[in-house]
Amino acid sequence: MAVAVGAVGALLALTDIDSPLRAPFTLFFLLAAPGGAIGAALRGLEPWGRIVASVSGAVAVNLLVAQAMLALHMWSVRGGVAAVTVIGSLIFLLVLVRRLRGRTPRRRTS
Repeated sequence: MAVAVGAVGALLALTDIDSPLRAPFTLFFLLAAPGGAIGAALRGLEPWGRIVASVSGAVAVNLLVAQAMLALHMWSVRGGVAAVTVIGSLIFLLVLVRRLRGRTPRRRTS
């Protein structure tokens, strides 16, 4: 359900559709996408520590994207959502690669 809400929020923001649900769904996406990826990376922490760290990381990612876009005079809602999507996807892909690499058998060097 959360993935669907986040996907609808990103879709509403990227397609510029006027809807009363656009702002809350987009805000949910902006917090959930990088937060979920960071939470997946912090698998070894206790649940409350993982939640706090992933929410804090999501806020930090959003602030850094906004600051970079404003400093480069490239601010747009679509660009911000796209940048957060790319960063969250990269974090999640790095976690998947790290987990897959850990499951493969290692060669012995003689």
